[in-house]
Amino acid sequence: MKIVYNILGTFNSGGMERVLANKANYWIDKGHEVFVITTDQQGRKPYFNMHPEVTHIDLEINYTQDHDKGVLRKILSYTLKQRKHRQLLELLLKDLKADIVISMFDHDASFLYKIKEGSKKVLEIHFSRYKRLQYARKGIWRVLDHLRNRMDGRVAKKYDCFVVLTHEDKNYWGNGGHTRVIPNANSFKPSGKAALDAKKAIAVGRYDEQKGFDELIKIWKKVYEVHPDWTLDIFGKGPLKETLQSLIDDLELSEVVHLCSPVKDIEQCYINSSFLVMTSRYEGLPMTLLEAQVCGLPLLAYACKCGPRDIIQDGQNGFLLEEGDRVGMVEKINLLIENKDLRQILGAQSLKRSVHFSEEKVMQQWLQLFTALKEDKEYNKK
Repeated sequence: MKIVYNILGTFNSGGMERVLANKANYWIDKGHEVFVITTDQQGRKPYFNMHPEVTHIDLEINYTQDHDKGVLRKILSYTLKQRKHRQLLELLLKDLKADIVISMFDHDASFLYKIKEGSKKVLEIHFSRYKRLQYARKGIWRVLDHLRNRMDGRVAKKYDCFVVLTHEDKNYWGNGGHTRVIPNANSFKPSGKAALDAKKAIAVGRYDEQKGFDELIKIWKKVYEVHPDWTLDIFGKGPLKETLQSLIDDLELSEVVHLCSPVKDIEQCYINSSFLVMTSRYEGLPMTLLEAQVCGLPLLAYACKCGPRDIIQDGQNGFLLEEGDRVGMVEKINLLIENKDLRQILGAQSLKRSVHFSEEKVMQQWLQLFTALKEDKEYNKK
């Protein structure tokens, strides 16, 4: 098959970019053709390694250049860029004659389904149904977020298939007949598993409002008061780095809480840790939970929308806390710190459950879906 993915760019170190790289490499290894069409790559290399046979095409729309503009200028610029984007993408797709064209719910999502060049159109989302509303922005931005949220629901129905990451999220979208649940796969097959004896916890994600690292740092202040010899490494980058560092300094945690740059060999960082903590305000299906799980780490997370409930079985491979329950999170962290046997039990269950997210198992679901769409057959949800 000839498969085309559409995304803003592949230069970031985020979970969506990692998932795309893994999928593209898998398809190439299985003998398929893969094209990745971007809008804002600007000559940057993909952060994650991609097979040399993956074809990369950048349309040079550059939506991100408008981030610092006011509301009205943003709307005008966005309208013009959308028109250019559609025109260029339509010409390209007519030339490629692909079998399957996928939108990763980026700037192409609003119009890709309207391009009728013969391919089947798939929309896949890596966040939850209510992502836009969870920004909790004010004024005109709040109004626009609500409008775009409603528009998302209408757009999703226009595609040949709409793929979400969790059963929880599928229910939020209205459980439409063309909606399918296919989770992310494990990012890697680890060379070993965590010994769980290091006095170290790990967190991974972009330094932005979504990931809630401000919440985690405040939680660690309470942990530090009881266990000053344990450290927390937070791997990522993003716009809130200076804000988070200031919070760390203000709470006098600079010796034990470290903001670490992203690393491609994140596997070893998990293996050198004793548990993972996640305090996100919203997710899709967080790759960090899958990555930590396959390395045999106990998992602690807020039960935000969406993803943690599909991965963590409370008390078996980790603990789920209600959103904002700092006291409960501190208690569970201290419990794990003080009980290595418990860490070993939960870690063993993490490793056992990770097989449900193996690459082969997940990609077979995608293959079944693409094959059915190409042949105009009903996709078997099982």
